[in-house]
Amino acid sequence: MALYKDITEKPFFIVGPCVMENQDLLYTVAEKVADIGSKYPVTVIFKSSFDKANRTSVHAYRGPGLARGMEMLNNVKDKFNLPVTTDIHEPFQAAACAEVVDILQIPAFLCRQTDLLVAAAETGKIVNIKKAQFLSGQDMFYPAQKVKESGNDQIILTERGNSFGYNNLVVDFRNVADMAEFGYPVCMDCTHSVQRPGGAGGKTGGDRKFVPNMSLAAKAFGASGYFIETHPDPNHALSDGPNMLYLKDLEELIISLIN
Repeated sequence: MALYKDITEKPFFIVGPCVMENQDLLYTVAEKVADIGSKYPVTVIFKSSFDKANRTSVHAYRGPGLARGMEMLNNVKDKFNLPVTTDIHEPFQAAACAEVVDILQIPAFLCRQTDLLVAAAETGKIVNIKKAQFLSGQDMFYPAQKVKESGNDQIILTERGNSFGYNNLVVDFRNVADMAEFGYPVCMDCTHSVQRPGGAGGKTGGDRKFVPNMSLAAKAFGASGYFIETHPDPNHALSDGPNMLYLKDLEELIISLIN
């Protein structure tokens, strides 16, 4: 409850590399995230995925898997005293991840999966529901309702764009304001919203240069949280490199959002 209270009272940032490539990468990014959290009046949460279950190609790197992934996240939590989050794709993963994580993330493609939402809710952890690319902000009342009526009102709603045409996303920032009306913190996914899904020959492309613009526009529409995937060398990242922010640019972006 203390973390959710912090999330509702001051700007929060969910930050980390897209996928768990190795432990050293997680430590490198987490060190920067923890430093930012100690310097500014914000709440920081470290994020990385143990399994990218919806990669464009069957040959793409997915991650270390559930058991090793939870071990790696727990190491980050212990070493840097950071709250942590990861995404789950199947109901059985909720309880296993809840032994380590503070927030369970529901992927956008799966935000209407009732069993997944209920399993996440029943852990008692904060549930971050990412809005599907095929839903409006107003539609997100119903996924949130599934979590709330399962006995858990610790909910975050995250905007990440809508699909319009091939290999592209468009962000309608009215979705941020619409979701805020439900009374939950609204987070902007500043990096996935600049994706070009499947637009890079068997993998997802993106335009990281627009990440600061997406962030500031979301702030203007009332977002209180920001989801930012970051990497020291995103051009050589194993997942979502084109839309991840360079780690060296993270602090400057956060400063712009809290001033």
